[in-house]
Amino acid sequence: MAQGIAQATIGDSEFDRDTTVTRRAPGVYGVELSEGWTIIHAVNGGYLLALLGRALGEALPHPDPLTITAHYLTASRPGPAEIRTETVRAGRSMSTGQASLFQRDEDGADVERIRVTAHYGDLSALPQDVRTSAEPPAIPPYEHCLGRGDAPDGSSPIPGSTAITDRLDLRLDPATAGWAVGAPSGRGEMRAWFGLADGRDADPLSLLLAVDALPPTAFELGLMGWVPTLELTVHIRHRPAPGPLRVAVTTRNLAGGLLEEDAEVWDSEDRLVAQSRQLARAVIA
Repeated sequence: MAQGIAQATIGDSEFDRDTTVTRRAPGVYGVELSEGWTIIHAVNGGYLLALLGRALGEALPHPDPLTITAHYLTASRPGPAEIRTETVRAGRSMSTGQASLFQRDEDGADVERIRVTAHYGDLSALPQDVRTSAEPPAIPPYEHCLGRGDAPDGSSPIPGSTAITDRLDLRLDPATAGWAVGAPSGRGEMRAWFGLADGRDADPLSLLLAVDALPPTAFELGLMGWVPTLELTVHIRHRPAPGPLRVAVTTRNLAGGLLEEDAEVWDSEDRLVAQSRQLARAVIA
């Protein structure tokens, strides 16, 4: 993590405060969507997934998300919301649940924003055997990557009104940041060191944020518009070790105005701790 950043422990971080859920009834939780996790005017999809993930962790008998899939139905806005959960199945080693987030529209009607289905278990109880051909992404050292204020004009290299960037410690691989100076590579890749700005170490819930926190790969394809998520599936593979994460995202196919993003998240011990795939819509500016 960057030098000079105070270390926040899990529980007293802004991320924890802004993902607090308050039980109103069995399976029903009140939440407040913070304006601090918005990109332009939209609430970040990874932050929203972490909120629903916390509610499911409260409702289900197992603590950790193993796989979680969200369909984003309508755009969420900062302000009050309600999460309604349902236990689909509760077994000895794994439980399954679903959850939806609702907000009131101007007419007072409930509008469903997101619908989630997830399997939960205990990551610490999983077998430790690892057989993999996956390798950590090749990212330059943290101090050689680009953070806030490193754009040529002294601004953030991430365009637009992005309140979320003030809450993240993102350091972009220069090889995937050509779009920030008007020279996108065309390769559809994005890589970065990732952490929370207050120094809080990662846990399974913050991994749900990490997979959706980098600038869109569409930027490196030369498309500088809004890229709203339609569907996002995340697999949590390990509880991450303390220290910054490395995130690599790739897009292989953009067609019909839709693109996929495949993400990998690696911890400080070179373990693959999370994987995700999302389908997003490319709205060309």
